[in-house]
Amino acid sequence: MTLAPPRSPRSGSPGDLPPVRLTVDQYHRMIEEHILEEDTAIELLDGRLVHKDRAAKGEDPMTIGDQHALIVNRLTLLNVKLDGLGCFVQIQQPIAVPPFDEPEPDAAIIIGAPDDRAGRKPGASDVLAVIEVADSSLQRDRTTKLRIYARAALPLYLIINLPERCIEHYTQPLPKAARYGHTDTLTAKQTLILPLPKKKSLKLPVASLLP
Repeated sequence: MTLAPPRSPRSGSPGDLPPVRLTVDQYHRMIEEHILEEDTAIELLDGRLVHKDRAAKGEDPMTIGDQHALIVNRLTLLNVKLDGLGCFVQIQQPIAVPPFDEPEPDAAIIIGAPDDRAGRKPGASDVLAVIEVADSSLQRDRTTKLRIYARAALPLYLIINLPERCIEHYTQPLPKAARYGHTDTLTAKQTLILPLPKKKSLKLPVASLLP
């Protein structure tokens, strides 16, 4: 599968056109028309097809790190706690953020039930929180992913930072600036509060989401 959209035929010469960016609609249409194969290891970021990075630092980037897999499995189990509370955890599935982004975060807390959006992907207005589990992907999660989530005004962005055993906690999105207005770091001895519908919340020990 081609990971980068095509460039100008004169790539490398003076006066080149900038690289082509795919829109979300174009990306979907290319999959529907079998120009691209649908690939669970690829996501659309800033109009470009990018390999997901779930590896441990220093390991083969095409592998999934053991600690990454462990924490994603723990996030999956949150659905037991959320049952009947008006939301659910979506694991490693896309969120549509037109025009140029369809990230696939490791987890997202989505309003409603899975069947509520049959035939469409959740959008920014459906998302209460988005979560990335980061090891070798830490730099991308702090930059590219953060900008995308802030531009989409996602209210809470969490990076589960595996190397430093903490959770980076981003709130107060500033869409025009593509950043978050408030940043905090939660350590293993602290408590994470996840927002739920109807002004409810779920409290979790940070240690339960760390290796």
